[in-house]
Amino acid sequence: MTLHWKLVVDARDPHAQADFWAAVLGYLVEDNSALIDQVLAAGAAPEEATVESHGRRAWRDLIAVRHPDDPCDSRTGTGLGRRILFQRVPEEKTGKNRLHIDLHTAPGEREAETARLVVLGAAVLEHRSEPGGEWTVMTDPEGNEFCVH
Repeated sequence: MTLHWKLVVDARDPHAQADFWAAVLGYLVEDNSALIDQVLAAGAAPEEATVESHGRRAWRDLIAVRHPDDPCDSRTGTGLGRRILFQRVPEEKTGKNRLHIDLHTAPGEREAETARLVVLGAAVLEHRSEPGGEWTVMTDPEGNEFCVH
């Protein structure tokens, strides 16, 4: 049985993506500073592998967001439930996503939520209306598609 899960997303700027998705989903950006301090103290990673983010030390190339109601490991700050991990990659996104997130709003709130997401940095691609429902196809700041229902 699965203990917990995370969705891993390639990103050019993991920290910007984490901030965006934390704001979209109401998630928390993980605080892994205690783990990073331990790893650096043991000489297992160089200081250059870190940056300052949210006033604390973070990995330069990895950052996760987690659901605020899920547990986390107090020694490492790593979430033990629903998480999205953003990892730095050198290339830009190409092609259509093979996996995407659907956001479901309260009845009548789709347009307001879409407007909120645009303020956060999302872009509207198109509005779809089909017999099964209506939704707005959007992209996050790095061009990853998601839908708002």
